[in-house]
Amino acid sequence: MAMIHLEVLTAEHGVLSTDVDSVVATTLEGQVGVLRGHVPFVTVLQPGELVVRTGECEEYLAVSGGFLHVTSESIVVLADACEHAEEIDVERAELAKRRAQGLIEAGALETDAAAAEAALRRSIARLRVAERLRLRPRRTMRPMP
Repeated sequence: MAMIHLEVLTAEHGVLSTDVDSVVATTLEGQVGVLRGHVPFVTVLQPGELVVRTGECEEYLAVSGGFLHVTSESIVVLADACEHAEEIDVERAELAKRRAQGLIEAGALETDAAAAEAALRRSIARLRVAERLRLRPRRTMRPMP
């Protein structure tokens, strides 16, 4: 399979820079899979998982939102925040999820409710990515130095 170059970046640092077989990301329109030769596009990322495949290797990353820029030969993820599955603090993510659910259930003001719903989506994404690693451990790629 032809490979495509992937760059995953946050404002603070580069997370991953490598050639991959495919990437699956969560966008406003749903999940999108990208292979080399894909039609170019730019879209907004939702909080969710980024699945990076290279041969038999899968890397799971939690992305809290951002942008996805695709050309026929490269993928650039500009993420608000991004964590490798093994970096996720599950206890902290569970606490954030419970706190957000509590605000929503308490009938927070509209602006607080929107922030709580966004926090809930981020914590659920982090927990899903951490669970994927636990259920299907695979050899993972190395983070960018």
